[in-house]
Amino acid sequence: MPLLIVIAAIILLVILVTWWRLNTFLSFLIVSILMGLALHMKVTDITQSIQTGIGKTLGTLIVIIVFGSMLGKLVAESGAGQKIAGGLMNMFGPKYVQWSLMLTGFIVGIPLFYNIGFVLMVPLIFTVAARTKLPVVYLGIPMLASLSVTHGYLPPHPSPTALIQQFHANMGLTLLYGIMLAVPAIILAGPVFSRYLKHYTNPPGKMFVAAAVPEESLPGMWVSLFAALLPVFLLAVTALIKLWAAPESGLFHMAVWLGEPLIVMLLAVLNGMYLLGLRRKMPVKKVMGIMDDAVRDVAVIILIIGGSGALTQLLNDSKVSGYIATTLQHMHLHPLLLAWGIAAIIRVCIGSATVAGLTAAGIVAPMMVASSVNPNLMVLATGAGSLMFSHVNDTGFWMFKEYFNLSVKDTLKTWSVMETIVSVVGLIGSLLLSMVV
Repeated sequence: MPLLIVIAAIILLVILVTWWRLNTFLSFLIVSILMGLALHMKVTDITQSIQTGIGKTLGTLIVIIVFGSMLGKLVAESGAGQKIAGGLMNMFGPKYVQWSLMLTGFIVGIPLFYNIGFVLMVPLIFTVAARTKLPVVYLGIPMLASLSVTHGYLPPHPSPTALIQQFHANMGLTLLYGIMLAVPAIILAGPVFSRYLKHYTNPPGKMFVAAAVPEESLPGMWVSLFAALLPVFLLAVTALIKLWAAPESGLFHMAVWLGEPLIVMLLAVLNGMYLLGLRRKMPVKKVMGIMDDAVRDVAVIILIIGGSGALTQLLNDSKVSGYIATTLQHMHLHPLLLAWGIAAIIRVCIGSATVAGLTAAGIVAPMMVASSVNPNLMVLATGAGSLMFSHVNDTGFWMFKEYFNLSVKDTLKTWSVMETIVSVVGLIGSLLLSMVV
């Protein structure tokens, strides 16, 4: 009976979000309350669980998410993303223009939230298409595959960061493993898949062609790279040091401190403010305005994550998550496959990758107690599942359709297939990696 109640709650969440178009945060709260009542919890216990869940989830995440948004906004507004794209195109040459765009999407996508990265990168794709006379879909898919993978796999993006907390994983190791899985996923969904898309020659929508920042106003290439990739560098280096250094050594303790996500993102934002703003004589007021805009950009995401935390806490406090874990264990499915499958089903039903990943983690996380599966891989498998088959209930689907001026049918054949490839490759990579880590 408890399992049926949880299934009914998820179905209700799907209906509220997709059919009734209710705010996702409100939907989470309504579903949490109704599920608690159906599980015979006291009203006071339900409200306490909701408040505790929101507080526990956002308490460790909100600073990282906000700092990540601030850094991404600085990269976008300063022209650093445009500089990275131009530099890589010159490095690879016209023959490998797809690969340069793909790499640009990956580098810029790490600090940028998905919607910001999409809006920033698409005009660059159109500019390159006009210069090379190549179809925009053929050039765009590799870059957008990179953005999608960083969004679903890699911290400090909101969903992977929240999943790391739920599965008690290590952020540095998750990032390292995530990059290992991201490379084949992006190549297969990008340059390999896009070979079959050259016949999509639709011109982009005129209203979406943005003017590029003048070259003389852009920051330097190395400055842009250092500002964008400092979080990756700090997380990767400190994770490697902690594997190598003696636990009692000063170097180990320094790596632990510098590897704390809050410290990493604080240093990255301060560095970005100086290198991309103040050092280039950008007024302090404008830099602070960028910071304020960045907070507004992620307000909705923060609420969604808080709502998912309430639902997860309710599953724990009602003891139903332990029952579900026992039931699922009897299905004899590999935990990675199970996490991916649940996230994929919720993604297809709801459309939001963040909601899919966090909801699936709340259901599957209790199994980790009795499982020997690497928690970092559970983060990646769940994140991969949350990217599965984006279609008409996903805002990314409609953004791609409108920007690239495609029909719904052609968007399904291009965008939706690309997202599916990214998701399936992530699952296969997680399973293969689980054999050696």
